[in-house]
Amino acid sequence: MSVADITQLRIARRRRDAALLAAGLYVAIIAALLPAFSVIAPGAWVAGAAALSAAVLGAGLLVRLAHLPAVVATIIEAAVWIVGLTLLFGRSTALLGVIPTPATFATVPGLLSGASEEIRLGVAPVPPEAGLSFLLVAAVGALALVLDHVVLTARMPLLAGVGLVAVSLIPTIAIPSDVDVAGFVLLAASLLFLLRIDTRARAAAPAPRRPSARAPGRLGVSATALAVAVVAVIVAVVATPLLPQPGLRFATGGSGGTGTTINPNLELGNDLRQPREVDVLTVRTTAPTAPYLRAVTLSRFDGAVWSPDSSDTVPVPGDGAVFSPVETDADIARVDWTTDVTVDALDSPWLPVPYPAATVTGLDGEWLGMPQNRTVVTRAGSTRDQQYEVQASVPRPTLEQIRSRSVGDPGLSADVSALPADVPSVIGDTAREVTAGTSTPYDALLAMQTWFRSSAFRYSLDAPVDAGFDGAGLDAVADFLQVRAGYCVHYASAFAVMARSLGMPSRIVVGYLPGTASSIPQQGGTEYTVTSSQLHAWPEVYFQGIGWVPFEPTNSLGVPTNFASGSTSNGGATPTTPEQDAAAPDAQPSSAPSSADRGDVGAVDAGAAATSARPGAAWVPVGIVVLALLVAAFVPALLRVVRRRRRLNAAGAGDAVAAWTALREDAVDLGIPAPGAESPRAFAARLVEEHGVAADDADLLREALERVSYAGDAPDPAHGPALAAAVDRVRAGLLARATPARRALARVLPRSLVVRPGAVDAERESASVG
Repeated sequence: MSVADITQLRIARRRRDAALLAAGLYVAIIAALLPAFSVIAPGAWVAGAAALSAAVLGAGLLVRLAHLPAVVATIIEAAVWIVGLTLLFGRSTALLGVIPTPATFATVPGLLSGASEEIRLGVAPVPPEAGLSFLLVAAVGALALVLDHVVLTARMPLLAGVGLVAVSLIPTIAIPSDVDVAGFVLLAASLLFLLRIDTRARAAAPAPRRPSARAPGRLGVSATALAVAVVAVIVAVVATPLLPQPGLRFATGGSGGTGTTINPNLELGNDLRQPREVDVLTVRTTAPTAPYLRAVTLSRFDGAVWSPDSSDTVPVPGDGAVFSPVETDADIARVDWTTDVTVDALDSPWLPVPYPAATVTGLDGEWLGMPQNRTVVTRAGSTRDQQYEVQASVPRPTLEQIRSRSVGDPGLSADVSALPADVPSVIGDTAREVTAGTSTPYDALLAMQTWFRSSAFRYSLDAPVDAGFDGAGLDAVADFLQVRAGYCVHYASAFAVMARSLGMPSRIVVGYLPGTASSIPQQGGTEYTVTSSQLHAWPEVYFQGIGWVPFEPTNSLGVPTNFASGSTSNGGATPTTPEQDAAAPDAQPSSAPSSADRGDVGAVDAGAAATSARPGAAWVPVGIVVLALLVAAFVPALLRVVRRRRRLNAAGAGDAVAAWTALREDAVDLGIPAPGAESPRAFAARLVEEHGVAADDADLLREALERVSYAGDAPDPAHGPALAAAVDRVRAGLLARATPARRALARVLPRSLVVRPGAVDAERESASVG
């Protein structure tokens, strides 16, 4: 076979390997995205991300097959990335639908702002709209661009594997769940494929030096992988809290880093079990006692997760009249109450309001009302430091009136009655057993409430964890009914599911228990303080002609629902409910059971998480993140120092290959190309002629390498100190001639950790496949 034939065969093999590496990388990127479906609902964004990453990788492959420099591949891939995003999200403002204009770029901040709001208000798995879809597709395309150069330019598939594994782990860290076996197997197989192709390509390539250089090479890859692993873990820790969480986690630390926030989900974790609390808001009301404050309602239940209601919204007008009065039968009495709320440490887009709010005045910023459930939300603000007044016209049925009403209404959404097909039999059986002998829906619900609040149940934050049912799904409800110990989420979810099993429409409300009355007299009435530990969940059931009626099943918490007879006490229209408790003057709102009642020493009150009230505690998370980023910034420099020291130690022992490798890495750190196609003699001459390196030092190192590589000489320890000293002198000379910025970059972000000497240089050399 002629030399030309061998050359052509090698070129064909390199092209084939490049195509296989690109294909394997594409599969690995798709596999790394599969776990994200637990956080972001699959949809059109998946097709967009797959298409854009394929276009980016395909463009890079074509450039390499055309023997163009790697920098050209970067430029073309970036252009494809921009054009692809324009085609998918900016056609209306682009020339010919693909060429972005200034108007196209002007839409990007709006899309990113929309993505931020979707993440902030969304509940996993959140269906992405335009903003979040843009962010996801752009991120996947950018990931493909970066990893393309890591795998096909720097030829470091192990490094790419570390990054992809970090990407795939972020959703799992954010939402603890079972491992996505299919995604894990596919990702592992694709990474092994990349390593196999890369190894085969290296074995087939002509080696410029003896095998003694393998050990330093492995060190370089390992050091780089370790650096990327550290950075990847830090990125995962920082990015995880930004992801939408699954469906009631009572989270601490709002967006501002202090106080508390409301995350409208029903899976409580360890953040419930914190011993400190802070005051989140104060309430003053014309009602006889402080009302419950509602933030979010949850109607959709798929058997595992209760999802917050989302519906059409209306802006809160200047006069605050955002909701019309509740429609009730003409014989149902009403009473008008006014409640003033001052928010302190609560940082949430959901506004706590008493039910049924009709007018909300005094808000700063843009707020929206949801008529379907009478909640108020903002998409670009927060509750922090808000002061507002809520007027409510509260229905006041008598005991006889509510007993005469049926439950449900044809106009209700099917979500409030739906149950999965596989409801555990213990739920329905228990509901029928507890309500046996009752003749009206209200009596049945009252019987369930009394049963839950009896001595048969115990309020506990730890029991659900110890017994393994810390959640709100059907399995957790079934276990709760057996163990009979849990916190507000378990009581509310069990009550709501049992009510649905009896054919009664129900939902769950997330908000705050009535606060504690201040001992200091206040002008205009009693002031109540609500703490972070009073975050709470309770169920509601819909009665015809009355509306949604709340119940309080949680043992030892709140005020149980109890309507008075119309024939007693001043006309009798004085029901007692979790939001209307005037009929029980001796029943003060309970914020939480004592530690003795619940058996959880140090546990938080009311089934809610609390934050530290210590001054400066809010800065602790920020300080940790900043410290972690600073440490990460020094990791590359530290790894480079360690690797260079090992090279010099080997050189000092007479290893000429280690000395030459150290020299080339020093050059790469300073932006000097060190392509593998260039002979040691040519590289040494270029350092002398173009970069002022002393000829004696360059010749000493080159001649030592040539004796080992071509003459087969063994390492000579006697010459080791001279080799190490020559490497140090060459580096000192290169640093002296470099600009200050280049010297600083070489120390902080050494390029040799990513661009290995002899692989492919991003500035001077075409891709190795060419």
